[in-house]
Amino acid sequence: MKQNTLQNISVSEKFQNAEQLWFWFLYSKSIQNGFNNNRSSVHRPCELLDVETLITKLYLCGKLSDEQLKVMKKFGDKRRAPHQYIYSENRAAALWKSAMDTLTEYAHKKDWLVD
Repeated sequence: MKQNTLQNISVSEKFQNAEQLWFWFLYSKSIQNGFNNNRSSVHRPCELLDVETLITKLYLCGKLSDEQLKVMKKFGDKRRAPHQYIYSENRAAALWKSAMDTLTEYAHKKDWLVD
């Protein structure tokens, strides 16, 4: 009996926004070398290396600054965005927003985000 090959095709699920993409990237990088044998049933439209390459290119061409990358890493590790109404996070929130706007623009071009 012949199996239906369409059942074996995985459909990739695009990210809802740049923040979801960034949090997925950092989390996936953190467990990449771990002993986690759980395979997610969600397939993404990009690989970790694709995101890393995009971030590197955006940094090298001046689209992302050192300050933005530091904020992205710091709050990405906390798994939350900085809040504009918390005085100590106000500047970080502005940097985060501009970085996410840039990431959104280029992730849309790569067709990684939902329209």
